[in-house]
Amino acid sequence: MSTVHHRTCHICEANCGVLVDVEAGKVVSIKGDPDNPLSRGHICPKGTALQDLQEDPDRLCKPLKRVGSDWHEISFEQAFAEIGEKTRAIIARDPDSTAVYVGNPNAHSYGNALNIAFLEKALRTRNRFSASTVDQMPHQVANLRLWGHASMFPIPDADRTQTLVILGGNPMASNGSLWTVPDFRNRMRDLRARGGELVVIDPRRTETARIADKHLFIRPATDVFFLIALLNAVMARKPHRPVQDFVTGLDDVGTLIERFDSVACADACGIPLAEIESLADRFAAGPAVLYGRMGVATQAHGTLNAWLISLINIASGQLDREGGWVFGRPAVDTVSVLPPGSIGKHTSRVSGHRSVLGEFPAAAMAEEIETPGQGQIKALFVVAGNPVLSTPNGSRVAKALESLDLMVSIDIYRNATSAQAHYILPPSGPLERDHYGLFLLPMAARTIAVYSPPTLPQAEGTLHDWEILRGLASAISGESIQSPTPREALDGLLQTGPYALTLQQVEAAPSGIDLGPPPTGQLPARLRSASKSVACDVPEFMVCLGELEIPNIAVSEGLKLIGRRHLRTNNSWLANSRRLIKGPDRCTVMIHPADAEQRGIANGATVSVRSSAGEITLSAEVTEDLMPGTVSIPHGWGHALPGGAMANALGKPGVSVNDITLNEVDPLSGNAALSGIVVEVVAA
Repeated sequence: MSTVHHRTCHICEANCGVLVDVEAGKVVSIKGDPDNPLSRGHICPKGTALQDLQEDPDRLCKPLKRVGSDWHEISFEQAFAEIGEKTRAIIARDPDSTAVYVGNPNAHSYGNALNIAFLEKALRTRNRFSASTVDQMPHQVANLRLWGHASMFPIPDADRTQTLVILGGNPMASNGSLWTVPDFRNRMRDLRARGGELVVIDPRRTETARIADKHLFIRPATDVFFLIALLNAVMARKPHRPVQDFVTGLDDVGTLIERFDSVACADACGIPLAEIESLADRFAAGPAVLYGRMGVATQAHGTLNAWLISLINIASGQLDREGGWVFGRPAVDTVSVLPPGSIGKHTSRVSGHRSVLGEFPAAAMAEEIETPGQGQIKALFVVAGNPVLSTPNGSRVAKALESLDLMVSIDIYRNATSAQAHYILPPSGPLERDHYGLFLLPMAARTIAVYSPPTLPQAEGTLHDWEILRGLASAISGESIQSPTPREALDGLLQTGPYALTLQQVEAAPSGIDLGPPPTGQLPARLRSASKSVACDVPEFMVCLGELEIPNIAVSEGLKLIGRRHLRTNNSWLANSRRLIKGPDRCTVMIHPADAEQRGIANGATVSVRSSAGEITLSAEVTEDLMPGTVSIPHGWGHALPGGAMANALGKPGVSVNDITLNEVDPLSGNAALSGIVVEVVAA
């Protein structure tokens, strides 16, 4: 007899409700939960991959120790004892020589989130790196400066707006990203039914652009000039709703950007000025909202982009208003629990990067391992991360890892990164853990509280991810961890949250408690700035904007590289799912027909793509979905590196785009500048 378990899919940011049918301890099927008030029955292909991850024969279930090139199964007790002893010896030689890299899946594990600090404290390290600086840090820096807290993320009120403009985002593939918005297609059908419009601005005709009312091509990494022109146009119009009196400094920004000629800005970004003016008209009328994501963050001006996006929403009267730029009010208010964040508390040893929210740029990790001297990283702990494939100049990172005295990976696979570890510590299976969307529900298109108990019993002899973190911390520090379990901590956070719920109440509603749309009118009370105001004229942003020069587009710089993602991938983490790797080759370089013809490249031909960092070889996909002068390669591939043990991934390994990305960063946030890199494409 089978039993249906309610669960939240925790693979991506959408947090879709699913129904898992289990019989005799095995998953029979995974379907969408029609009663979940956020996802409304929606499920994407990744949801069914939960079963693949749980049942994957390549998933590690016991700790591994590497001796030379050989791997040996050991107990957790032995692993903790040996790692603790080796780490203490390294710290004794040089207290500043340890480091932590935290990967993207940690955002989907509330147990990890509540316990990672124990490991960092035991290591006494300032060398913290994470996927945030190849992904989202510009948004968080802008949040900190505008709202007073790095985790106070504004989101589009998509369910009530009339105009949604998406810049460098692809919710049809991502289901949001810093915006939890499952069932996006139907939400856009509802938008259109009420007379609204979806506009997508992207160098590629993305999956989202294909369902939009309008798609505008934009030259890679020129978003800042589009945003300047749009802000100029918005500020020239009186919005239907006035800007709130707690907003200051907007006129000073307006004065600064007057020096930018809008025609020149439009020429630089490739979007006709008439289109920009038309968008400004819609923002003046409202309700309207501008959302930008990965494409705007992974640029040299990523933080300026994030800042200007919020200023456009503010100047058009859309801040904290129905259908506009709003803030969630979640059952667990992470803004009230987490520290606001700081910038510049420490400086990196080699290149002098300032710390941002307690971490250094991932782009600087290799040099911190390579460069001799006091503080050279000798011990690295990687927590659910794969920096060899996911950070800039990955081949350099891979070579640097070889020199470490100790590397420990907490991971369920032996992948491109963990294959170089001395110890791999695998956590319990994904369906054996409970789940709560601690960081993602605050950004949800609709406010819900939903908790998932474990779907399957925990396998004997395994540890949960948070238990591994505590075990390592205790082994290194010699001190036991006295702290509530994640479940106990969650109950406390819910009770002290804005709705004073208990975990028992939430658990009694397996499809989730519906708390309504994101509430408006929260500002200025919800602001975390000392003045309870929004100071638009952020000094360091103003300096960078004042130094900006419009590029000469008449000077050809070659093809510009952009990334992309696919609905069936999630960074490098789903490459071993037998369901998701089926179908055509997705690791291709997209190129416009005119650019292909000029280079004698046919569709499907093998080509080499070169940058100043390196060269990769893959198939060409000739398509008019790309703006001329642009090429696109997805991230998260390259699984054929030595030492990996992922059979399905090896069947379609692809190549890593990060073998040709550079170590350049946005100076305001330390985020990797991956978009707009100049590349050469030639027939192989």
